[in-house]
Amino acid sequence: MAAVRVVSAEARAGDVVHVTGAASVQFVSRPIVARVIRVRDDLVTYHGWCWLDVYQLDARGEAVERRTIFVRPDGLRIQRDPGRVPGTRRASASASRGGGNR
Repeated sequence: MAAVRVVSAEARAGDVVHVTGAASVQFVSRPIVARVIRVRDDLVTYHGWCWLDVYQLDARGEAVERRTIFVRPDGLRIQRDPGRVPGTRRASASASRGGGNR
């Protein structure tokens, strides 16, 4: 089977993905939740697979490790936050309530 370049239209920067065995056998016994940094379109891969740069998240949603993973995009469960624009930071709680000393 020839290798081809694949770009996933499904996962995109800012998405939170649940990565299980449906996406790759390496996650069968130990699934992870991760926030997508970028889809790696610069790496050659097999049809139906892609490389993702992600931050692995802990139970609180905090980034604990940066990883590059090889997955089938159709096996990812994507959780999009409709109120968030990818690449932007959320305002701190005090700033969003009008707090602060400015």
